[in-house]
Amino acid sequence: MSTAPAGPRPRLHHRADGPADAPPLLLGPALGTSLAVWDLQAPGLARNHRVVRWDLPGHGGSPAGLLPAEGADVADLARLVLELADALGIDRFACAGVSLGGAVGAWLAVHHPGRIASLALVCSSARFSTPEVWHERAALVREEGTAVLAESAAKRWFTPALAGSPPAEALLDDLRAADPESYAACCDALAAFDIRSRLSDITAPTLVVAGRDDQAAPPADARDMASHIRGAALTEIPGAAHLACVEKPAPVLAALLGHLADSADSADGAEPGAAAAGPGERPGT
Repeated sequence: MSTAPAGPRPRLHHRADGPADAPPLLLGPALGTSLAVWDLQAPGLARNHRVVRWDLPGHGGSPAGLLPAEGADVADLARLVLELADALGIDRFACAGVSLGGAVGAWLAVHHPGRIASLALVCSSARFSTPEVWHERAALVREEGTAVLAESAAKRWFTPALAGSPPAEALLDDLRAADPESYAACCDALAAFDIRSRLSDITAPTLVVAGRDDQAAPPADARDMASHIRGAALTEIPGAAHLACVEKPAPVLAALLGHLADSADSADGAEPGAAAAGPGERPGT
């Protein structure tokens, strides 16, 4: 395990696990969470990958003030991720993200395809709700802080089966501790995010994972993404809401491991396996 060294300018806080010479895998978090959202998958993924988890600006260990005070967009977050990768000496990497972390990965796959070896979009979307929803949430947080969102976030993030559990409460504590201005800037970024017309430009081997009870990024969004990304595989996880990697860690890990293995095989010229099935097929459900 290693942590981000001090540099000439503030960078995203990160944690790296796994062999230093293994293929790199960057994991992005959901809005309001820290890199701990990947705690249940990181050990399994780190057996064969150099797993780098990063925190959003003002979340977890990342400093506030990394995003513009006005007009932030997902491209700003993507540039921070590329700066982190460059600082770590990582050129081409597998990329997986939950929700906003997935949006960052998708943006990179569209605009920097040479950097992305494979892509996994977990409980994510090509467009989240409407800009008005995000602008309203940004205004609320700037006025009252992030703690005001805890109750509504719990209902979005978890099914009743997990709500109130220690893992759920720990993630809600991360939300409460997030810097309000940084959280609001991420809301601004989501308000401006819409890559529906660019999904067909994604060429990296892609896995789309949906929680069947996810209201924030509904399964219909996942199916639409998978249908427009060439060769994308789709896995739907029963009994999971927006943070499927926390609520159903084993199926999400299995889907990611299969996807990474198939992506590596494809890069070596081998035939992809079942987990790289085409749109509409749902391996592992």
